[in-house]
Amino acid sequence: MTAPTKPSVSSPAKAPSGSPRGEDLHSPVVDWFDDNARDLPWRRPEAGPWGVMVSEFMLQQTPVNRVLPVYEQWLTRWPRPADLAKDAPGEAVRAWGRLGYPRRALRLHGAAVAIAERHGGDVPTDHAQLLALPGIGEYTAAAVASFAYGQRHPVLDTNVRRVLARAVTGVQYPPNATTAAERKLARALLPDDESTAARWAAASMELGALVCTAKNESCHRCPIAAQCAWRLAGKPEHDGPPRRGQTYAGTDRQVRGKLLAVLREAHTPVPQAALDRVWHEPVQRARALDGLVADGLVEPLPGGTYRLPLA
Repeated sequence: MTAPTKPSVSSPAKAPSGSPRGEDLHSPVVDWFDDNARDLPWRRPEAGPWGVMVSEFMLQQTPVNRVLPVYEQWLTRWPRPADLAKDAPGEAVRAWGRLGYPRRALRLHGAAVAIAERHGGDVPTDHAQLLALPGIGEYTAAAVASFAYGQRHPVLDTNVRRVLARAVTGVQYPPNATTAAERKLARALLPDDESTAARWAAASMELGALVCTAKNESCHRCPIAAQCAWRLAGKPEHDGPPRRGQTYAGTDRQVRGKLLAVLREAHTPVPQAALDRVWHEPVQRARALDGLVADGLVEPLPGGTYRLPLA
C-alpha cells in the first residue's frame, strides 16, 4: 500500500491516493457498532421519529449526559409534536433548562407547530419536507430521515467529519465549517443499500464519539485503525486554520444564560431590577438582554418587565 500523501489545506476533504475505499470501511465500523453502541433512548424503537427529532435538536453542541434528563422530561410532557405545538413557545424555552443555545427550543417548537399544521401531527418521512420545516437544516433533515426512517443520506456531524478526515483524508481535524468537498466525500462513501447506509451513518457517528475523539483518540480500539490514512501517515499535526475554542466564562452567552435562568424560574413577569442583579456590568447585561428580545426568547412588557414568550 502506498503511503498516503497529505492533502493541501485548500482541499482538505479530497481523499489522498491509497486511502481506504468506502466498502472497506462499512463492515468493520458497522460490526463494531453492533457490539459497542450505547443504549440511548432515542435509538430505541419506541422513541419514534419525534423522539429522534427532539434528540437531534438537543444534541447539537451539547454532550449526551446533559441531554438525557431533559430529553426524558421533554418526551414525557410532549410525547407528540402536536402536544408541544399547543403550548406557548416560552414553555419550550423553560423546559430547555440549561442545555444552552436556547434558540434551539424555539426552533423545535416552530417545527412542532409546522408538523401539526402541515403533516397531521406526524414527522414527515420525505427529506425535502423535513428540510422545509422551520429550524431544520441539512444536517437535521438528513439525520431524522436516516435514523428515524432508515433512509440513505450523508449525515455529517462533527464526529463523522472527524472520522472521515482521519480515516480517508489523512488529516487530524476537519475544517472549521463543513465544506462542499466533505459533503461530496460523504456521499461517495455511502453504502448503496438504504438500511446499510443508515446503519453506517449511526456507526460512524458513534465511532467518532467514543473512539476517534477530538483528543486522546483510542486507535487501539478502532476497527479501522489498520486502514486509517492519518495513522498510517504518522498522525501529522493539524496545520490548517486555528480550531475554534468554546469559551464561555464572561461572554454574552453566559450573561444570556443567567438572565434566562431568572425568567425560567418565574411564572409572572420579572421586573428589570431582578434582571439587573444577575450581572455586574450594565452595558454587557443590556446587550445580552436586547439580544434575547431580538431572538424572540424574551418578551418585553409595559412597565419595564419581561417574560418568556407566549406566542
